[in-house]
Amino acid sequence: MKYVVGINGESREISVDADGVRYEGEMLNVELADPEGSPVRVVKIGNEIYRAVVQKREGRGSYTIWVNGHRFDVEALDERTRAIREMSAAAEGPTGPAPVKAPMPGLIVSVNVQVGDEVEAGQGVVVMEAMKMENELRTTGAGRVKAIHAVPGAAVEKGSLLVELE
Repeated sequence: MKYVVGINGESREISVDADGVRYEGEMLNVELADPEGSPVRVVKIGNEIYRAVVQKREGRGSYTIWVNGHRFDVEALDERTRAIREMSAAAEGPTGPAPVKAPMPGLIVSVNVQVGDEVEAGQGVVVMEAMKMENELRTTGAGRVKAIHAVPGAAVEKGSLLVELE
């Protein structure tokens, strides 16, 4: 089955079938370990090993994935669903860059931007400690920092608005 996967706003094609996994047409040797009782998944791609935590988000095929401490917003849809969504214009939403929100309860460690800063898609703007790990929260799109609501040392709840962009 073919999937179109959006990772921090960039689309990639992944195919999964009896022969294995292809990423952008290249065959990959992929192994997945799912340790019982742990939210951490271990993924081996070729000779590289990655630790990943996956959290389902609102919306079909939407996930937040932390890989070795880096956060990625991912949408994985099979090609048929993706085509239907594009044809029906269901993918349209608010315009402009999405604000950075806390993906889970935690403690703000640092804020790496100031009001008025220009940011690029995927740029780390806040470091947050959650589940005994530091997570760098990144922007999903380019923009300018409109407001900062995160304060180092402050505890935040899931969904708290941390950085507004325009």
